[in-house]
Amino acid sequence: MTAMLASVTDAAEAEAALAGGADVIDLKDPRAGALGAAAAQTVRDVVALVAGRRKVSAAAGDDFASPADAAAAAAALAEAGADYVKIGLRPENALALLKALAPLAARRPLVAVLFADLPYAGPSLTDGLVERVAGAGFKGAMLDTAVKGRGRLLDHMDVAALAAFVARCRAAGLACGLAGSLEPPDAPRLLPLRPDFLGFRGALCAGGTREGRLDLAAFALIRDLIPALEDEERAAADGVDWRLLGRGYAPPSDAAETDRIFVRDFLLPCSIGAYEFERAQKQDVRFNVDVDVHRARLQSDDMRDVFSYDLVTDAIRIIAGRGHIELVETLAREIAESVLRHPAVARVTVRVEKLDVIRGAVGVEIVRERPKGVAALEDLFGSDAEGAGATPLRAGGR
Repeated sequence: MTAMLASVTDAAEAEAALAGGADVIDLKDPRAGALGAAAAQTVRDVVALVAGRRKVSAAAGDDFASPADAAAAAAALAEAGADYVKIGLRPENALALLKALAPLAARRPLVAVLFADLPYAGPSLTDGLVERVAGAGFKGAMLDTAVKGRGRLLDHMDVAALAAFVARCRAAGLACGLAGSLEPPDAPRLLPLRPDFLGFRGALCAGGTREGRLDLAAFALIRDLIPALEDEERAAADGVDWRLLGRGYAPPSDAAETDRIFVRDFLLPCSIGAYEFERAQKQDVRFNVDVDVHRARLQSDDMRDVFSYDLVTDAIRIIAGRGHIELVETLAREIAESVLRHPAVARVTVRVEKLDVIRGAVGVEIVRERPKGVAALEDLFGSDAEGAGATPLRAGGR
């Protein structure tokens, strides 16, 4: 399950976030930067208000005069009662901060925040740094953006890179979070990556500005886009996705109406082919995908009722980004299986063509259908065993 982390500024906003169903209450000062430090007294007030009903995290900052100052700031918030303390690691101080914070990390749960829009050393910001975070005793790592107003997380890292970050965190035994000016359409795109939490601030506020106050309608939209714990448990018990039924989806039947979502002539360089020379360089591959989606009975203009074509292109990027694939049949099958995990999808046709083999195209087209019946949430988000790993930011009961 992916938890919804809602960043708030004070006890009043924390109370609203709690009532709205946030899984994790996160304290920060948006006026003081991407990871503006929360005041220790505010943390104490919110911890008392929440009274153990949710986990409370708090930002200690990302701009410190010295590593010792970072350790002192984090220790103050931990002493104030925060369940988890977040510390921003910038390229110029990441290793020094990890060393200074290791003693505190051995006693209190710390979460390292890395910034997707900053130039860390190495081919990518995750190169060795995730493992160093785990080695320093931290309990989690998350991605954010340092400079607000200059793009969302997905503008700086594509879904394939984000999937690799989640996988590295899981392999290192770290809880994993994604944040960074996320907007409502980003939620369904990031959920298939199975991060432990998605973090929001601006998208929850009036006018979409992170310095504004929480807006109940905006908050409800994000909450609805991230399945809640009781929905998942009910679906597992009944074998029915009650969230979809509540939005007007009828159980599929032979007469059920469908809409077709399609991706046409999507080109992507891929490492594919059974010959040795095909491993030496990528070749252009063209994708055409048709997705038949069960139509909601309710007529609405609500993105919560929409299967987005982004889910198709994201699936292609993630699968192609995992490494060399020998057969186009394998690539087509994995794309179809990924798309069919969405419970509203009834049928998918995937056509994969290699364009550099002949003066034309060669490839495969496959068709896959979902068995009759509304899919359980487990089909969308996978079993606990499949996504096993450390998840310290799990929310309490609702």
